[in-house]
Amino acid sequence: MIKNYKIIPPAIPSAGLYYFTTDSGVKYEVRFGRKQNDLLCATIVFGVINEEYEGEEYVNTNKGEVYRVMNTIVEVVQFFRAQHPNIRSYEFTGEPGEGEDTTDGVPTKRIRMYHRYVMRIFGDKWNCNFEGNKITVYK
Repeated sequence: MIKNYKIIPPAIPSAGLYYFTTDSGVKYEVRFGRKQNDLLCATIVFGVINEEYEGEEYVNTNKGEVYRVMNTIVEVVQFFRAQHPNIRSYEFTGEPGEGEDTTDGVPTKRIRMYHRYVMRIFGDKWNCNFEGNKITVYK
C-alpha cells in the first residue's frame, strides 16, 4: 500500500484549499472552486506551487512520486466530499504537457491518468463523462 503525504487542510473547511509536500520537497496545492452558474458543481485543480518551477502549476516534476501524489489527491478529494455532501458534480481538466497536441481531440496523458483514479475517488454510484481534456463526475 502506498503511503500518502501529510495533508494540510484549510483552516475553514469551506475554503477548499489543501496543501501537501512530497519527500523531495515539491509543494502541491489542491483547490476546489464552485461554478458561478451551478454552486453544486465543484472544479478540482491541483498542481505544483514551488517557485523553482516559475509558476507553472502543471509542470511534470519527474521525481518518481506520481503514485503517492495521486493517492494523496484521492484522499484530499474524499475528505472534501465528506465535508461537502451536497456537491452533485465535480470537474477535472487535464492541461496538455509539453509537446502534446490537443487539436486532434485525443485526451492528454494527464486526463487519461486522472480518469484511472475517478473510480477510486467516487465509486460506482457516480457517473463519469470523459470528453476531450475534461472529466465530469456526477450523481
